[in-house]
Amino acid sequence: MKILKKLKKIKGDASFREFYRNKENKSIVVVSKKEKLKNLLIYDAINKILIKNKILAPNLLSENYIKNYIEINDFGDLTLFQILKNKKNDKYIIFKKIIKILNKIQLIKNKKVKNFKNKLYKVKNYNNKILFDETQLFCDWYAPKILSKFKSIKFKKKFSLEIKNLLSKLNYKNVTFVHRDFHVSNLIYYNNKIAVIDSQDALIGNRAYDLASLIDDVRLKTSNELKEKIFRFYIKTNKKIDLEKFKKDFEILSVLRNLKIIGIFMRLAIRDNKKKYIKLIPYAWEMINHRIKEQKEFKGLIFLLKNNFPKHIR
Repeated sequence: MKILKKLKKIKGDASFREFYRNKENKSIVVVSKKEKLKNLLIYDAINKILIKNKILAPNLLSENYIKNYIEINDFGDLTLFQILKNKKNDKYIIFKKIIKILNKIQLIKNKKVKNFKNKLYKVKNYNNKILFDETQLFCDWYAPKILSKFKSIKFKKKFSLEIKNLLSKLNYKNVTFVHRDFHVSNLIYYNNKIAVIDSQDALIGNRAYDLASLIDDVRLKTSNELKEKIFRFYIKTNKKIDLEKFKKDFEILSVLRNLKIIGIFMRLAIRDNKKKYIKLIPYAWEMINHRIKEQKEFKGLIFLLKNNFPKHIR
């Protein structure tokens, strides 16, 4: 592709996309040959919904879907992850600003938008089947690396029952716009504002999901005290929430998300040779252990994980 030869390739993420900076146009060229429907067409559709709701997100500048790329705004490289890694910055103040962005996202009502092919795209529901299938990635990629084939099959059967049981305990309905990968590496500080990127997986789901994704972020280590403070601030800004029901959903979704992440990181290491993700697995375990102590619903899962994965792994 001629256009790319002149451009500087920049650091990518865990997806099948490649990113190139066009300094002349102040833009980013996103290339995706695999999963291009999601990574190009749906990505732009979700961005349109965010922009419509006064949330800063990449605007489409040009597209060449046949040649597998779109061109979007360049918000620069300064992520909130980098800002929060700086010990001089007050983490709590920054997280309060992020919660305000999350609240705006959760107020989104429109689920339909026309994509750049002039076809109507409707944001799908984040149903229990999707949540279940995601959590199964732990069994598909992580468990077989630790357990024997026989033990792994046995574990998968019991694990599936536990996950189905936890999903049946969720209180909040799938009525909220969920970014689905809402963490500080996907938030860019640009012109004194926070821009939201990487939104192509957005669905309509449980309002506790994005908060769990933000607070129990595997990439950024934060103290349990700070996690609790951020959680309380979210509750303070959403007074209609039933605290007990919401907290239960938050903990269940945090545990399921981090089990999924362990599976994804192992898959990235094995399938895609992206070994750097393995070093993040111990912190994902740490957060699972922190959350499963919280409520009686986790008893079966605690027993299952303890019996199959030695303490030094967990």
